[in-house]
Amino acid sequence: MSTHSNHPFHLVDYSPWPLTGAIGAITLTAGLTKWFHLFKIDIFILGLLVTLLTIYQWWRDISREGTFQGLHTYPVTLGLRWGIILFIISEIFFFISFFWAFFHSSLSPMFLIHFKYLY
Repeated sequence: MSTHSNHPFHLVDYSPWPLTGAIGAITLTAGLTKWFHLFKIDIFILGLLVTLLTIYQWWRDISREGTFQGLHTYPVTLGLRWGIILFIISEIFFFISFFWAFFHSSLSPMFLIHFKYLY
């Protein structure tokens, strides 16, 4: 297989990690439900273990592709960096929106409940 390409981007190979991550997430959710209702933590621990192992191994593969295999060119590295930065910014705005809604409804509740408690 030739490693030469006419573009600076990295086309990834097939990976099992999205599937194992999805299985780990649904197992984690089912285990959390079982823990809350039946007070048994065994499936929750299994789901947590599968999810954490998936995260570790997926990032291990990304690091190997970038360092040892040399597949991450400068545009790929720049794209990964901007992706992480934009994700963090979106999370910041997500939490700001929750706090904004909480403070708005706490500081001016009369308008939101149509002045019902004044009568």
